[in-house]
Amino acid sequence: QVQLVESGGGLVQAGGSLRLSCAASGRTFSIYAMGWFRQAPGKEREFVAAITWSGDRIIYGDSVKGRFTISRDNAKNLVYLQMNSLKLDDTAVYYCAAEETGLSIRAASYDYWGQGTQVTVSS
Repeated sequence: QVQLVESGGGLVQAGGSLRLSCAASGRTFSIYAMGWFRQAPGKEREFVAAITWSGDRIIYGDSVKGRFTISRDNAKNLVYLQMNSLKLDDTAVYYCAAEETGLSIRAASYDYWGQGTQVTVSS
């Protein structure tokens, strides 16, 4: 099993920045990729970004390209999501997820999930 704990969410004004962290523990050696998803009230879970554990491949959702950056620190078993130029539409619960077999934009492909952290962007 892999345990994931997100942190860093909060309230930020539009145009501001926030950095989310995801701490992985347990069988981290089984992780192939880590991803971030988000879900706003009344909407489906949306892919945000993903990175292989080795760091050699990164993918972003279209709505965050050029504004968000995903990175990882393998020594600390941490994955980050740096969010810049935040918009009202970025308001959501952000989830960290881990995948054992590939790098995917599909939530169904991920094997482990964190509890989520709320990000609220105000005008």
